Amino acid sequence: MAPDPHFQLPISRREALRRTGMGMGWLGATSLLAAETAAAEANSQRSMAPRPPHQKARARAVIHLFANGGPSHLDTFDRKVVLEQYAGREVPGVLPTERRTGAALPSPFAFHRHGESGLEISDLFPSVARHADRLLVVRSMHADVPNHEPSLMLMNCGDGRLVRPSTGAWVTYGLGTENQNLPGFVALCPGGYPIKGTENWRSAFLPGAYQGTYVDTKKKLIAELVENVRHPLLDRESQRRQLDLTLALDRRHLESRQHDPQLEARLASMELAWRMQFAATDAFDLSREPAHVLARYGDDIQGRQMLIARRLVERGVRYVQVWHGEGQPWDSHDQIEKNHRRLAGECDRAIGALLDDLVQMGLLESTLVVWGGEFGRTPTVELPSTGTGVKEPSGRDHNHHGFTIWLAGGGVKGGQAYGATDELGFKAVEKPVHVHDLQATMLHLLGLDHTKLVYRHSGRDFRLTDVHGTVIEDWLA
Repeated sequence: MAPDPHFQLPISRREALRRTGMGMGWLGATSLLAAETAAAEANSQRSMAPRPPHQKARARAVIHLFANGGPSHLDTFDRKVVLEQYAGREVPGVLPTERRTGAALPSPFAFHRHGESGLEISDLFPSVARHADRLLVVRSMHADVPNHEPSLMLMNCGDGRLVRPSTGAWVTYGLGTENQNLPGFVALCPGGYPIKGTENWRSAFLPGAYQGTYVDTKKKLIAELVENVRHPLLDRESQRRQLDLTLALDRRHLESRQHDPQLEARLASMELAWRMQFAATDAFDLSREPAHVLARYGDDIQGRQMLIARRLVERGVRYVQVWHGEGQPWDSHDQIEKNHRRLAGECDRAIGALLDDLVQMGLLESTLVVWGGEFGRTPTVELPSTGTGVKEPSGRDHNHHGFTIWLAGGGVKGGQAYGATDELGFKAVEKPVHVHDLQATMLHLLGLDHTKLVYRHSGRDFRLTDVHGTVIEDWLA
């Protein structure tokens, strides 16, 4: 019998694997992507509803006072007498600075002991110093690099290089918020964005509902602070009917897009904007405060935004970040005495008033207040350089090897200084605390286990602290 011309021999097993290998790989990838999509949908749908923490929480809200630009720990909360001994002279040893610096620069500010704890605080912060026995001053912080951009991202998002969700986004993802008529995470920044802009309060790969809501606190009028909240022509009933129709059409579109998490987040934002019409007016309208309260905070930008922060926390907002100006105002490469005195003068009274009110209202116990920048400054003077724009040796360069932050309320032990830098104030040497340790401890105070607060993205689980971070038990009350 003649062979059938259409007959083909069966392919070998090796050939079958070679031909179908790519398809089998895509089958596996499809299942992974489907799982991630389902998780994203579930997270988007639960949105900002309040959720129980992993463990007992000491704090329910955070106010993060961000002194962006890198305030000098040596001129605020970490006195170094040795610098006075070496004033104007080269210090012993070699400091591994990224740019050449000069002789030792002692602080031009006087330090005094305050409260029963005797914490040493410079005269830049007399109002904050009233609360010395409530402050946990961490003098042994350290970061990774001496540059603003990556250090801002590390402090705010847990990674200096890659796109990651911010701390506020992680907190609202884990806990939701107590007020469904206001954003769970608000970023107050006057006059425009800081360095790295909205990346400081982004949600990244978390659903968009968890990103920070930016408010320009340089503006005073409610209509300018929270733009486009009220319709200029339609009454509330007509606006509600219009919104219902729009949402119905958008929901149809959402179903055809397999419940795209980003689209769902946008719809949730529309609903939130509707609910904010009256809640936002109430929260941001400072004219409702008594005159004596306004006077204590001060009729200026920092006073207004500190008072807004207090009012937001009162109303159940989970995370409020208060920025000290656009750009990097604390970046005093020269004229540090003049610049730091001005900057501290802008915020000290308002911070003191904020702490006063939180204490009097019984809110400090449940509100964690954090102050600090992305790094500190060098103990030596910065030399004039065309690259930095420094004209005279009267300031300090960036220093990520050692710097200071302070915390108050929210379950931390007040009236203590934790850790230390070396005798010159350059490097953290006693009980060093990395930024990831700070973040792990902040989450712990909120009842969140930083190793369990995860989100699956691109085939792996992510968390704020990456694979690092240790809870500092000594900070806990």
